[in-house]
Amino acid sequence: MTLARVLRRGGVGRLAPALLLACLAGIATAAEPPEPAIIAPLAARSLLLGVKALPGGALVAVGERGHVLTSTDGTTWTQRPVPARSGLTALAFADDRHGWAVGNDEVIVRTDDGGATWSLVHYAPEKQQPLLDVWFGDARHGLAVGAFSSVYATDDGGASWRALEFAPKPRVAPPVAKKPDARAMRDDDEGITQPHLNAIAGRAAGPLYLAGEAGHLYRSRDAGASWQELASPYEGSFFGIVPLAGDAVLVFGLRGHLFRSDDAGEHWRALESHTEALLAGGTVLAGGTVVIVGLAGTVLVSTDGGEHFTLHQEADRKGLAAVAPGAGGVVIVGESGVRRLAQSALDGR
Repeated sequence: MTLARVLRRGGVGRLAPALLLACLAGIATAAEPPEPAIIAPLAARSLLLGVKALPGGALVAVGERGHVLTSTDGTTWTQRPVPARSGLTALAFADDRHGWAVGNDEVIVRTDDGGATWSLVHYAPEKQQPLLDVWFGDARHGLAVGAFSSVYATDDGGASWRALEFAPKPRVAPPVAKKPDARAMRDDDEGITQPHLNAIAGRAAGPLYLAGEAGHLYRSRDAGASWQELASPYEGSFFGIVPLAGDAVLVFGLRGHLFRSDDAGEHWRALESHTEALLAGGTVLAGGTVVIVGLAGTVLVSTDGGEHFTLHQEADRKGLAAVAPGAGGVVIVGESGVRRLAQSALDGR
């Protein structure tokens, strides 16, 4: 099942780890040169899976069929030419100019001009697996992660990428007590040895985190050179990570499960999300407000630093995949493309 179908159905069923595979439909079977993305008049209304706010305030969004869109105000969007038609699942920017996007066919594209133009730097359709997230610590050093524990690294700004063996150190303490959620598990979850890696996130000079399927969580204190497996509070799949101030971090995923750690993932406590919808993406605004989005039009808002959340339900119940700060509120992308949510809505007014 593709993410597009998941979002349009508004539910997950036996999804894990289908969402991890994002948009696998149309994956290539031979390493032929990719076809470029088609400039589509309605690209801003198509399925979009990632959005980032650049330090200077511009916005970049990515999604199906290689769509990349840029905006200076969150309202008017311009589609940019991309040299690959593979669905794009996530993006990262080190500054206002240097950015990277990843997706199906193990595609990686990069920009040096804030998203106006893109070049193809990695493409491996013969692997038949997507890359699902990307992180950069600065303009030269980055990691891309994806299906079957695939990890790629670059130290030249994404001009070249090398595959890394993902060999995390085992847990140093017994896992926390947890009750399996049969509705969120695959029959073979217990035998997974190469979990799909759904999300990677970390603050500058702080720990780096990975979230994956079947409750797998990992932490790195050396920018991804080595990983430590963390005791997990849940056996269902995680799809998002939001690092907070200090050693605090949020992780979330299937059936509205949301957890917080205040000691860099050593211990976790469950937070009330007020929903059973899949939670997919989150961000922290300049004033400290935390926003998390998910299926069924779910928008969770915390005004106390990620301790408590209130539920804002979008009326159309369209699936939401990612959120970023925007002028006067946030910009959210998902099943129906781009939408803005004003600060007054986040405040409940």
